[in-house]
Amino acid sequence: QSQLVESGGGLVQPGGSLRLSCAASGFTLDEYAIGWFRQAPGKERERVSCISSSGSSTSYAVSVKGRFTASRDNAKNTGYLQMNSLKPEDTAEYHCAALMTCSGYLRIWGQGTLVTVSP
Repeated sequence: QSQLVESGGGLVQPGGSLRLSCAASGFTLDEYAIGWFRQAPGKERERVSCISSSGSSTSYAVSVKGRFTASRDNAKNTGYLQMNSLKPEDTAEYHCAALMTCSGYLRIWGQGTLVTVSP
């Protein structure tokens, strides 16, 4: 059974940091790009980042550029999203996904982890 499991979410104060992890099981993650998505209540889903299968290429939404960094450790079958300088508007459910490429279709979707940024 192929699945992605996110972890690392939680409650953090504005200006703080969190690192999300995306662990794959049942398949080889290095065959896929990893997309990070978020959805806040009442808002549309937003793709915040994507990292290529090799890790050589990354892209970010304007809203997080300069604050978030995507990385991956293919030996551990895991992707990461380092989130710094967090703002209340970053509060959302964060999901990772295995994509055929960063511009390709979504193959596997993770169950999500909640990030809450609040004083």
